[in-house]
Amino acid sequence: MTPEKILQLLRLGESSQVEFKTSLKSADAIGKNVCGFLNSSGGYIVCGVADDGEIVGVDISDAQLLAFEQKLHELLSPSSLVSVQRQELNGSQVVIIEVPKGRDVPYSFKNIFYIRSGEATQVASSEVIREMVLASNSEPIRWERRNSQGELETDLDIEEVRRTVKDAERTGRAWFNNTNDVVRTLEDLSVARYGRMTNAGDVLFTRNPAMRLPQTRVRAFSYNTDKAGDKFADMKSFEGPAMTLFEQAYSFIVRNTRTVSRFIKGNLVRQDSPEYPEAAVREALINAFAHRDYSSASGGIAIHVFPRRLEIWNSGSLPPGVTAETLGRGQLSVLRNPDIAHVLYLRGLMEKAGRGSVLMVQECEKNGLSAPKWQSDDSHGVTLTFFAPEVTGEVTPEVTPEVTPEVLRLLRNLKGAMLRRELQEAMSLKDDEHFRKAYLLPALATGVIAMSQPDKPTSSKQRYQLTPIGELVQARASS
Repeated sequence: MTPEKILQLLRLGESSQVEFKTSLKSADAIGKNVCGFLNSSGGYIVCGVADDGEIVGVDISDAQLLAFEQKLHELLSPSSLVSVQRQELNGSQVVIIEVPKGRDVPYSFKNIFYIRSGEATQVASSEVIREMVLASNSEPIRWERRNSQGELETDLDIEEVRRTVKDAERTGRAWFNNTNDVVRTLEDLSVARYGRMTNAGDVLFTRNPAMRLPQTRVRAFSYNTDKAGDKFADMKSFEGPAMTLFEQAYSFIVRNTRTVSRFIKGNLVRQDSPEYPEAAVREALINAFAHRDYSSASGGIAIHVFPRRLEIWNSGSLPPGVTAETLGRGQLSVLRNPDIAHVLYLRGLMEKAGRGSVLMVQECEKNGLSAPKWQSDDSHGVTLTFFAPEVTGEVTPEVTPEVTPEVLRLLRNLKGAMLRRELQEAMSLKDDEHFRKAYLLPALATGVIAMSQPDKPTSSKQRYQLTPIGELVQARASS
């Protein structure tokens, strides 16, 4: 949350969605308020502020803040993506706890249910609890909570589960009953129920969820011009668990965008950096995975890299109450897939719930770029566009990879889009297996060439063509 937004909250005073606390003594003292917000409409708790809005500050170490966050999540049930962040205001430190509106009411803290009533938090009566339960049961089970068709015994990627546990322990956000029991661990992560994986578990932890859920694929395209067409400089279709897809998608963007030399205001030293800020792009991708609509088999995520812009599309419109205009200013997070978002949070990929759009704007401004633009349509999904910098100085392509003499020879002979047979004949090579292992596979692995039909790697009509990186390597080899 930006300092300006916090100061605005202080000026408005306490309300049904804002609570002030002079200190941050313990999770026990704050947890009931968090629980009340989860069971109501969400809200903010600002610690280090008196009841009248005066900033008094809090003195808390990083270790103490982490211990507080751990305890808070441990005592809340069910789990929820509650953000805890430190901020400096007028020379004093405050802590802001952002609580989204809960999707799995009723929530409890230390096995007690709380609700928000006006500016106060109170214990929920048995009648109110019954009403919340009935209302929850009357709603259809959201997609990520439905049972998956995947099988724990055959489809689960055990290593992905272990990596998640390791990441969660590293961030200090995990509390597992028994990490040696995979099913129990998945239940702790809220992605398995009664010994069955949910769809969220399938998306996050199976080797290839696309076999059952084609909408989990990520498609990526790179174009030579600013108009989308049927000819691509690079094209890929990625499959696998969400974290693998995220890293592959980010690598595709880096591979197909430039490195720009900039003079940042206030710094006389030239800085070489990616065309689009790394933090902003990674945040945009993780938001697409966390907030997209997974329920339709025709949905998905698509990346379009043009010379002057980068577009990241995901299926599903913006959640109710969220607009393209308000995203850049920041607002309470509205989670379409809280279980998926929670696992991403545990792995350290969603640091600030609901603040991702603000971070993207800030990172673009810091790097001298125009603010990103969101477009949402109920039938066509959400598209986020980053705009390339106005180039006034030196622009250089991304650092080129080291290639073997065999790959270099292949690049010298590759003209346009060529069939394997054509390329092999142009190189006067007769041994198919030697050509594949020594030339073709290394060239594909280093990203200097791409397949025209990546979804059909063994197609007889498969052609190979240079990627932007390959063009650069080829040009340098010829100079």
